[in-house]
Amino acid sequence: MNILKIILCYAFLVAVVATSTAQTRTNPSNQPTELGKVSWYRDYDQALKSSKKSGKPVLILFQEVPGCSTCKNYGKNVLSHPLMTEVIENEFVPLAIYNNKGGKDRIILEKYTESAWNNPVVNIVNDKGDKMVKRVAGNYTAQGLYTAMEEALVTYKKKIPAYMKLLGEELHAGNSSQQDRYYSMYCFWTGEKELGSQIGVLNTEAGFMKGHEVVKVTYDKTVTSNKQLDQFAIHNDMKQIDADKSYYASSKDEDYYLKHSNYKYLPLSKLQRTKINSALGMNKSGAQFLSPKQIKRFNSLKTLQHKVVLFDKDFKSSWNRLVSY
Repeated sequence: MNILKIILCYAFLVAVVATSTAQTRTNPSNQPTELGKVSWYRDYDQALKSSKKSGKPVLILFQEVPGCSTCKNYGKNVLSHPLMTEVIENEFVPLAIYNNKGGKDRIILEKYTESAWNNPVVNIVNDKGDKMVKRVAGNYTAQGLYTAMEEALVTYKKKIPAYMKLLGEELHAGNSSQQDRYYSMYCFWTGEKELGSQIGVLNTEAGFMKGHEVVKVTYDKTVTSNKQLDQFAIHNDMKQIDADKSYYASSKDEDYYLKHSNYKYLPLSKLQRTKINSALGMNKSGAQFLSPKQIKRFNSLKTLQHKVVLFDKDFKSSWNRLVSY
C-alpha cells in the first residue's frame, strides 16, 4: 500500500509540473486577439531566465487587453503574420505585459515607465532587462517592429536567418515601390529560375505574350532597377519587352521546379516561392529559406501518406493548416 501511495504521489507531482510548464507560455489558438498568434511568456522573471539560458533577447509587448481597435489590429495584422510570429518565437523570448492590469504586470509597466491603458509598445531587452534598442511606440506597422528586431539581433551579435531576411524584404517593398517588367526567352522555366535569383526580385510569373514565352518580374525599385535587370537578362539570353493586352499567365508552368518537389506541400510566402524555385532550378537546397516550423513540416513529409498542395494557396490560411497538424 505504501508503494502504491508513493507511485500515486509521484504521478500527481509529475502532472502538476507538466501543467505548470504548459502554462508558462500562452496558447495562440485560445488567447485574446490583441496578442496575435504568438506564444507569449506572461512572467517577467521566467522570461529573463529563459533569455539567459537561450542567449536570446527578450521582446516585451506592452499591450492593452482587452484593448482598443489599434490594439486589436496590431494583434490581427502584425502579430499574426506567419513569418513574423516565427521570428518572434524563435529568435526572441516573447513576453506579454498587460498595461491595463495590476499585480506583476503593473510592476513591470512601472519598471520601464510605460503608460497604463496605452496603445501597443515594444521594448527589446537583454537577459538583465536592459533596453537594447529604441522602444517601438507610435508605429503600429510590421515594418516598424521588424526594424527593431533586426537591430536588436545585430546588437546581440546574432545571425539574421534567411527566412527573416525574406520577411524584411517583403515588408520593405511597399506597394508604391513595386514595379513589373517582362522578359521573353526560349524557356520560361529557365527564365523564372534565373530572374528569381536576383536581389530585389519579389515574384516571378510564367506566361505568354506576342507568341513568346515570357516571365513577368515584380521587383522592388528601391533595391534594383530596370537597367540592372535588363543587363542581367541580356547576359542570360533574355530580352525585355513591353507589356500589352496579349499577355496571360500560365499557372501550370509557374514555379516549375518547386511544383516537382516536396516544397509544394508547404505554405510559402510569394518571396519564399520565388527563391526556393530558383534554388531548386540551380540544383541547390531550398531549405535555407524555410522557418523552423516549415522545416519541421518538410522533414515529416517523407512519412506522410496524405499530402495537400499548399504553396499556391493563401499564405495565412494555409499556415493555419500547418500549425494544426
